Amino acid sequence: MAEAGLRIDKFLWYCRLAKTRSLAQSVIEAGHCRMDGRLIARAAAAVRPGNVLTFPLHDRIRVIRVESLPLRRGPAPEARLCYTDLAPEPPAGPLGGRVFHAARDIDAPDRAT
Repeated sequence: MAEAGLRIDKFLWYCRLAKTRSLAQSVIEAGHCRMDGRLIARAAAAVRPGNVLTFPLHDRIRVIRVESLPLRRGPAPEARLCYTDLAPEPPAGPLGGRVFHAARDIDAPDRAT
């Protein structure tokens, strides 16, 4: 019998990839999440070990492979065991790994003084 799976919004919240479950739901329902390359538009979609999830988080795109399904929202070290991060680290450059946001960064005052 196949493993049942876990709702994708619960998985993101349990693994501490989303601060709240409602935030995870909004990212998914806005069409910003993919599972195994397919767009996911329902927060009730089931995640199983081996699935690859792609979604935006903290100004970068996260790509993770589900290793196991958590039973609860536990401490961060326990949560990190449930997935493998497949995305490369952002390049260290003049922005220090920050993503450039034209509207925010152009109008920002010069902090070098």
